[in-house]
Amino acid sequence: MTFSFDSAAYGASAEALIGSADLCELGPGIQNRSATPALRALDDSLLFGGKSVSDRDMAASCISGLWLLHNFLDASHTISQDIHTTTGSYWHGIMHRREPDFSNAKYWFRRVGDHEIFPSLNAAAAEIARNSTTDDRSQFLTKQRAWDPFAFIDLCELATLGKTDETLPRSIAQLEWQMLFDFCYRQAIGAS
Repeated sequence: MTFSFDSAAYGASAEALIGSADLCELGPGIQNRSATPALRALDDSLLFGGKSVSDRDMAASCISGLWLLHNFLDASHTISQDIHTTTGSYWHGIMHRREPDFSNAKYWFRRVGDHEIFPSLNAAAAEIARNSTTDDRSQFLTKQRAWDPFAFIDLCELATLGKTDETLPRSIAQLEWQMLFDFCYRQAIGAS
């Protein structure tokens, strides 16, 4: 099954915030200050459009992810560090990967373990890599049998240092954000 991301599936508030964001950065990026009022206004009621929230940690994870999407790393960090789940650790790890604090990102990904989105992410990343120009440093994406967040952190580090092209890792980081946000949103409202 191919993953398809439709920002309209997450309600008007999320759709507007997702639609106004650029492709995920590998580094800190420039904060999208025009999104600040909408991000500050987010709460469960606004984000989930009146749908009943059954998992508050997953709802908070969605909000953390939206702050991160708009390059507000500190705001995302403040939220994710208080989510004591594997998914909270995942958002926390992405934030540190983008700081960039690669060793700290690896610490948080060790806490993630084997996340539920990893199989789908691995398959989709391999497909993107097969349809992209890869070099020796990114070729592993086409061959790995399971998602390796540590190898991806290393690839992101190489890209931020200019040692490999950033196009492929940015595309995969975008896909990762979308898959993780989708997972969190569905879990927050108890949808499968």
